[in-house]
Amino acid sequence: MHGLGNDFIIIDNLQDKKLDWSKLAKKLCQRNTGIGGDGLVLVSPSDKGDYKMVIYNSDGSLAQMCGNAIRCFGKYLYEKGYTDKTNLVIDTDAGVKQLYLKINEGLVETVKVDMGPPIFQPELIPVNTTNSDNNIKIQVAQQELNITAISMGNPHAVIFVDQVEDFPVKEIGPLIENHPLFPQKTNVEFVQLKEDGTLVMRVWERGVGETQACGTGACAAFVASVLKGKVKNQGEVHLLGGVLKITFDGERVFKEGPAAFVFEGKVKIEEWL
Repeated sequence: MHGLGNDFIIIDNLQDKKLDWSKLAKKLCQRNTGIGGDGLVLVSPSDKGDYKMVIYNSDGSLAQMCGNAIRCFGKYLYEKGYTDKTNLVIDTDAGVKQLYLKINEGLVETVKVDMGPPIFQPELIPVNTTNSDNNIKIQVAQQELNITAISMGNPHAVIFVDQVEDFPVKEIGPLIENHPLFPQKTNVEFVQLKEDGTLVMRVWERGVGETQACGTGACAAFVASVLKGKVKNQGEVHLLGGVLKITFDGERVFKEGPAAFVFEGKVKIEEWL
């Protein structure tokens, strides 16, 4: 499945098999020798919600949360008959999330996600800074950049640029992802503000690289924009893979966008272990 081009392998693990999912993620997400994907998502049982979403990045690392994956997750559950609810409670490693499914002729058209409150405390992001507003100046690749650090259940470094299309994301992204400021590494958002108030964003995802979209990253970028007075509390974030609608009411962040099936099949997991 994919959400705005951010693609995932979805596996039913309601039997809660204790496999080496990290190793499987690295192998199955390989685009030349595996299925291919930005991450591996498990549909798992939960005593906190309707289901639990467990997600591994393509490098095998465990991700606490992914905004695009959870929209795919909601569409998967509804259209595959796991639930007939249009309001779902999904357990994640970043806490419980509320999903609101918009249905059109029996199919999920869009998924709106209550992403919860943004996190600004440096020790919870985590980021090694004493700046109360998390605005940090760092030197990378012989240039000084201003970063706003925010967590949406996973760490983000938001950078405002004049022109995002030609910005050297693939050069700067990994330098910030692995910077000592971020003890658990970080996702990096490069954001351009357009005259009409929309945001245009490219993203370097922790453990993955540049992707077509990042839902939590779009939320972090929008929150940073609101805090800096660049936008009002509702607007659009334009990514390489499409558009997300974001609302920040000062306390919680809501994100709405599509998800899509690409194909389905079978794989003998044991042969990959």
